Amino acid sequence: MFHDKFPSLIAGALGALILGSAAQAEDAALRDAVAGPQRTEAHQARDAARNPYDSLTFWGLQPGQTVIEISPGSGYWTEILAPYAKATEGAYVAGVTDLDDPAVTEAGRRGREAFAARYADTEVFGDITYAGFGAVSGPLGEAGSADLVLTARNIHNWMWRDGMLDKALGDFYAVLKPGGVLAVEEHRADPRPEVEGARDGYVATATVVAAAEKAGFTLAESSEINANPKDTKDHPFGVWTLPPVRQNAPRGETASPDFDRAKYDAIGESDRMTLRFVKPS
Repeated sequence: MFHDKFPSLIAGALGALILGSAAQAEDAALRDAVAGPQRTEAHQARDAARNPYDSLTFWGLQPGQTVIEISPGSGYWTEILAPYAKATEGAYVAGVTDLDDPAVTEAGRRGREAFAARYADTEVFGDITYAGFGAVSGPLGEAGSADLVLTARNIHNWMWRDGMLDKALGDFYAVLKPGGVLAVEEHRADPRPEVEGARDGYVATATVVAAAEKAGFTLAESSEINANPKDTKDHPFGVWTLPPVRQNAPRGETASPDFDRAKYDAIGESDRMTLRFVKPS
């Protein structure tokens, strides 16, 4: 009888409403973090190229997760992920220069100190945890403790050191929970061949997929969120010719005032792959 089913129908409708409201609240928390006043103008100016909300949604960011970001640099993602973690009772971990590495440079130490000072306000960024990451670093955290590991524009660097790419991906696999996500953003060489060692900064998608699968990951999905069809990938100083680096002379040489930047600035930031890998359950 319909009357007998009515209470369960009401309960189901209320449940759907609650779930829908929760989803809206989750989206709102991320929207707030992306649009928040804690973000610098320089980072906000890059949003059109980096698509933070859509990228994080594609990677499957959820409230309450433990997220590890590898080599956060100036903190483009930190400014979003740390406040989001604070607002949703999650945790943000920064994988930064490994101070226990005997080969660590003074510049590396200063960089880590500057990053920690920049994001020290717990009222805004919450309690950021720091994990040493590098060629000889230990685990990024307790095995199976993280929900998502994010690496943005780092893979080409690891390809320049023997064994570093395998070591990095092994670290990520170990710290992620079964079902956890490895989120990758990287300069994309395709469709042209990858330069030996990706010395121009552009990596073939097949290289990334093969390395991740070797570590045990499964490619769940790829996205064109961060594609840039204007990127011809034949620039005189590799990917660094483009914004935001805008290199105009060989490394170590004085910047050239006569270098014509117009066509490179018109291209914008690089064409990038956006990949979501999963650690099998």
